[in-house]
Amino acid sequence: MIRTLIVDDDFRVAGVHAGFVAEVPGFTVAGIAHTAAEARARVRELTPDLVLLDVYLPDEPGLSVLPDLATDTIVLSAATDAASITAAIRAGALNYLIKPFTTRQLAERLTAYARFRTQVTTERPFTQDDVDRAYRALHDQDRATTPKGQSTTTARLVSEQLRTSGAPLSAAEVAGELGMARATAQRYLTALADSGAVEMRLRYGATGRPEHEYVWIG
Repeated sequence: MIRTLIVDDDFRVAGVHAGFVAEVPGFTVAGIAHTAAEARARVRELTPDLVLLDVYLPDEPGLSVLPDLATDTIVLSAATDAASITAAIRAGALNYLIKPFTTRQLAERLTAYARFRTQVTTERPFTQDDVDRAYRALHDQDRATTPKGQSTTTARLVSEQLRTSGAPLSAAEVAGELGMARATAQRYLTALADSGAVEMRLRYGATGRPEHEYVWIG
């Protein structure tokens, strides 16, 4: 579980955000803080994996706290000025979500963060492709997730088929399960691989050429 600390000066808003986080699979609320001083103390005490940080705190600006946390952080704020956004990025924020936002918008960012963590938690040396894939995973949900010309419904079906299969699947296997053309399944699987949601591997059979298979990592 990804343990999350919520930092917001508004008690009601902090509770709402806690409810949002609790609804996302793989995440749990480790604690809540309402001031900059409390945020620092709670990070030391709880060692969360992720902090959801507001910019406007009563004792000190949230962005001045950010570098001290030394923890992955996503800023959630009503601040829409360029100075705040660029300051958050420079201080190390992994993402910036403007209030008010929907449950879905936050869930998409959290899911992308979880995917990012999966991809960077490895002992082996990274290739440039690994780095690029991790960055795509972190920010893929910031934009429309379905490429132009593709159906959102079909993309969801392909994603669910792969996610629930419990094993890698080829394009032909996905097509057979969903009753679509292999070429169609291949297009959607390629888009998912490009987004970082799935990993493409080579499957070697007893004879013949190897084929691509896809495994859900999101």
